[in-house]
Amino acid sequence: MDPVTILVSIVVILFLVKTYNDQKKQKYKNYPPGPKALPFIGSLHMVDVQKPHVAFLKLSEEYGPVFSIQLAAEKMVVLCGYDVIKDALINHAEEFYERPDNAISAKTSNGNGVIFAHGENWKAMRRFTISTLRDFGMGKKSIENKIQEEAQCLLQVFKSYKGEPFENITIITAAVANIIVSILMGNRFEYDDPTILKIMNKVNENVRNFGSIMIRLYNMFPRLVGLLPGSHQQVFQNFEHMNAFIREVFTKQRKTLDVNDQRNLIDAFLAKQQEGKPESTLYFHNDNLNILVNNLFAAGMETTSTTLRWGLLLMIEYPEIQKKVQNEINRVIGSTEPQTEHRKQMPYTNAVIYEIQRFGDIVPLNVPHATAKDVTFRGYNIPKGTTVFPLLTSALRDKAYFEKPDDFYPEHFLDSEGNFKKNEAFIPFSLGKRSCAGENLAKMELFLFFTTLLQNFTFQAPPGAKLDLTPALGFTNAPLPHKICAIPRS
Repeated sequence: MDPVTILVSIVVILFLVKTYNDQKKQKYKNYPPGPKALPFIGSLHMVDVQKPHVAFLKLSEEYGPVFSIQLAAEKMVVLCGYDVIKDALINHAEEFYERPDNAISAKTSNGNGVIFAHGENWKAMRRFTISTLRDFGMGKKSIENKIQEEAQCLLQVFKSYKGEPFENITIITAAVANIIVSILMGNRFEYDDPTILKIMNKVNENVRNFGSIMIRLYNMFPRLVGLLPGSHQQVFQNFEHMNAFIREVFTKQRKTLDVNDQRNLIDAFLAKQQEGKPESTLYFHNDNLNILVNNLFAAGMETTSTTLRWGLLLMIEYPEIQKKVQNEINRVIGSTEPQTEHRKQMPYTNAVIYEIQRFGDIVPLNVPHATAKDVTFRGYNIPKGTTVFPLLTSALRDKAYFEKPDDFYPEHFLDSEGNFKKNEAFIPFSLGKRSCAGENLAKMELFLFFTTLLQNFTFQAPPGAKLDLTPALGFTNAPLPHKICAIPRS
């Protein structure tokens, strides 16, 4: 190569590098502040990847409620405090509603379903999900009856232990799972049925693993980590198992489908496929059905059952609060079956259930959002496609809204006269366009299951056992394994 060609090549390369750097500087001009990133790992050394929300809260004290952090090659933005989260998800809803394109969601969902879907596909699946949940009883007497029946089944299982210690995770999860199963498939399972036990095991394993080191590393270095063994491989296997099960169910249902007599959500989806409209092909395909049902299984089972387990554990830890709840149940409900209409007359019980959700802080990190377009937010420029974490734990423990944010304190939701009062920073279901579609169903389940159990039992720790309110490691904050005693009330 002659010297002139070499010189021209060098000039062109330098020009391209300068242009790239200038574009990069412009893209991240006035970007939210954050810790300085190291080569290759970014600020990974500053974050416990199994509990990133803890590190994020500490970093917000130094860099403010809107800050950035780089984990490996990815730049992220974290939003802390209720006011900032509300501003983003409500006042700037169109800018912050998207989901990031990360490696794990691409591998497991590929843009299908409702949790990690994008754009028009997500809008179609969310509309369908909300309307169909309503059609099959969400917020109506029909689903209330199913929850009451399931609560009575759960009651009988608790009674069978005759006050002796037992682990409650399987039976509570199965009871809650049966509610979403009735909507998705139109049936229920006995608590020892191998099918529901296998489903629960796969979902619970995935929820735990989604908070693991290997999942975080897979998102950062997918090509490298994807070759290694670990919890991420277990997640992929579990998804395949769930997808195979769901395919088998909807294949059978398709054979007996009557579009004029739809039995459940799967039927409603299959009926959409037969409408012959453009959206039937675009959105109502089998991959979307598979992932949607998978999403609803996990969302409808994990968080509500975890909240109920926290509730019983906290009643053991605070027996005086348990007694106050039982006194209110005696006064308002008596020996009749709890109904959702009782809730309006039970401010203390209502406050306790809200405080269980707040204190339990079930999804502290939130499901990550992404910017749908370039946005100027709180004086900072955040480029399109940036991963954003609206940190739910920072709202649920916001000192500006909760008097004792680190304590279990039902008075957070009571006024001076003992009446129930709402607190706008109570956002366990998140906010805005991506808030939980099953919020109303979850609230009904929590009230009916909780009051039924407290109506019939006093909960205690096994003799000599010490309670531990430290959450287990995982994507959700679940109680550590423990046993309880359900003492029948006379």
